[in-house]
Amino acid sequence: AHVSRISLVNNRLVPAPMEPRAAIASFDRGSGRYTLYTTSQNPHTVRATLSAVLQIAETDLRVISPDVGGGFGTKIFIYPEETTVCWASGQLGRTVRWTSDRSEAFLTDANGRDHRTEAELALDGDGRFLALRVKTLANVGAYLTSGATVIPTYYYAPLLAGVYTTPHISCNVVLVFTNTCSVDAYRGAGRPEATYVLERLIDQAARETGHDRIEIRRRNFIPPKAFPYETPVGVTYDFADHEATLRMALEKADWANFSARRAVSERLGVLRGIGVSTYVEIAGGTPSRLIGQLGGRGGRAESAQVRVHPSGVVTVFSGSHSHGQAHETTFAQIVAARLGVALEQVRVVQGDTDQVPFGRGTAASRSLVIGGSAIVKAVDKVIEKGRRIAAHRLEVAPGDVEFDAGQFRVAGTDRTLHFRDVARAAYTLHDFPIETLEPGLDETAFYDPLNWTFPSGCHICEVEVDPATGMVQLERVIAVDDVGEVINPMVVHGQIHGGLAQGLGQALMECCVHDEQGQLLTGSFMDYAIPRASDLPPFEIFLLGTPCEHNPLGAKGCAEVGSVGIPPAAINAVLDALASLGVTHIDMPATPNRVWEAIQGACSLGAGESG
Repeated sequence: AHVSRISLVNNRLVPAPMEPRAAIASFDRGSGRYTLYTTSQNPHTVRATLSAVLQIAETDLRVISPDVGGGFGTKIFIYPEETTVCWASGQLGRTVRWTSDRSEAFLTDANGRDHRTEAELALDGDGRFLALRVKTLANVGAYLTSGATVIPTYYYAPLLAGVYTTPHISCNVVLVFTNTCSVDAYRGAGRPEATYVLERLIDQAARETGHDRIEIRRRNFIPPKAFPYETPVGVTYDFADHEATLRMALEKADWANFSARRAVSERLGVLRGIGVSTYVEIAGGTPSRLIGQLGGRGGRAESAQVRVHPSGVVTVFSGSHSHGQAHETTFAQIVAARLGVALEQVRVVQGDTDQVPFGRGTAASRSLVIGGSAIVKAVDKVIEKGRRIAAHRLEVAPGDVEFDAGQFRVAGTDRTLHFRDVARAAYTLHDFPIETLEPGLDETAFYDPLNWTFPSGCHICEVEVDPATGMVQLERVIAVDDVGEVINPMVVHGQIHGGLAQGLGQALMECCVHDEQGQLLTGSFMDYAIPRASDLPPFEIFLLGTPCEHNPLGAKGCAEVGSVGIPPAAINAVLDALASLGVTHIDMPATPNRVWEAIQGACSLGAGESG
């Protein structure tokens, strides 16, 4: 057996959403109620927490999160400023506002990643994985936020199985406090860190053992016939075809002809490399029953209310919260398609605890998987009640009424009632079976997932590296992602675009740096680089639609796949470009200075050995 070892740094990141955090609170002395406008991903959690801190009833605090300009995880948490403005408003009897500027955001918003990892992979002579051992030191900052202990453990270790049949996996994670800002969820939240360790280590193992990096992955893929597949780290995958995903990615990337492109680059004095990453991630949020088994309280169910007005217009109240993901469009599409009404007739309400009584907000790519599924359940209840109303009007048994494309029809006949007519009938009480049926057409449903969902895919990155300057130029980015059933392809492409951009930012540019005294050295966009449009090539995105088997939409989640799969593909591409110079390792971000130093170090080592 051969054992490959690697030491990795998963660089600390600043989420930097477009809109910094803000909070505006007012107190009404007449009613004794507080109203808080805040840039939160989860207004209901803000209400529950702040009402406890302020020692008031939840009903005495209204939290509104209007159009929020991005979150990426850092706006999940409760921050002191929200509590402070509420308290101050109550004391002063006036509206109190606080708005973060960008410098304050760099200093106080929860950061992401920041791991130091030692990993070992044992392989037999045929390149089959025998065992994986991972030891990680995870920085959680100076104090814990709500997910700080969960992200580097519960959302990290289970992903170390990846898409492979490794029979034995050991993971030890030590969390450390440091005199820095808190570290918690950032787009991907534990899953990018695990995928990076695994995919970097596999490339290194292939290089050390002489195996082709594509074939070594193929040899260890979980085969389709093995699903549902229980991993050694306690996760049961439902289904995926990783070979088909890889095959499509290789074809789209024209992998077979890469050597010709490399030769052209070499004639121009630059080095060309190509890297691959095959990944799976956990999405959709944790099932409530599993939270209970682990000793947690509460749950991750989501609510939805679908209210049909007498005119046939539909209002959807969702506990999920959009801050750039276009829930308003996607949720409306779900309802319009199932009820057979025009998209313009559906209005989505979110982010207001007075209008939506319960919600768990948005995190972990859960909105369509859980929030959308709750909407489907509520819509189905509306249709069932509508069937009973239609049966009364058509003077038949409810079981004889079918519903399709906005029409209630007596089976086997041409007798129909349009959905809008049934909606009007629900509120027309002179001819309504009020003794057996409640008036109105307004239904609420909750959805609690039976399992996580498991988006998966293959990302390929092709780069050119200038050996004189260390500059990395992205040439191509190919993403083949299986995110389950897709409601709105444009929205999904947008989400994957964003994840790829942030993943490439981590791989090539971004790094939050403190000095030895804990002073932040990268406290502005002058010192902390994030990708611009000009830094990125056109992304080539291809979707596979293997449906999830345990939610009514068949959705798996898409918002974080880009940030999970692309960082190791990019670094593997850089190392492939530098392999001819003897460079075997580089940590993220692969900045020009870091790449240049790696080249010089390898050249010096080579000169010393030859001497």
